[in-house]
Amino acid sequence: MGAAGRGGRAMTTLGVRVDGEALPGEEAIAFWKRFSAWMDAHPGDLAGFAAQEKLASVHPEMQDGAPVLVASRTAAQRPYASAPTARGPSSEKPASGSRDIHGPGGKSGARGARAAAPGKNRGR
Repeated sequence: MGAAGRGGRAMTTLGVRVDGEALPGEEAIAFWKRFSAWMDAHPGDLAGFAAQEKLASVHPEMQDGAPVLVASRTAAQRPYASAPTARGPSSEKPASGSRDIHGPGGKSGARGARAAAPGKNRGR
């Protein structure tokens, strides 16, 4: 494909960070190739890949719109999940002590009724 990826756009840089330090370009590409080959052969087995690389964990993330493998020699492996974004408050759960005003079943109570029909049937 050359320097352009699908749709004529420039290819995205594949980053790798190990304990916060970015790997140089060629080393990062080689790491991604090993990661891709491992995941093709062992779908979802992040812990196995980390062990093969003599790491404690490896997690895919999106950072500034680019895919990054975040690896650590000490941080525990998390289960495989969709790659989180480095800055994505919409994907975060409410802070401790916060509560979901709609409860587990969605909208309920007077607040839910108002939200379901804004500006309609207000006693007129």
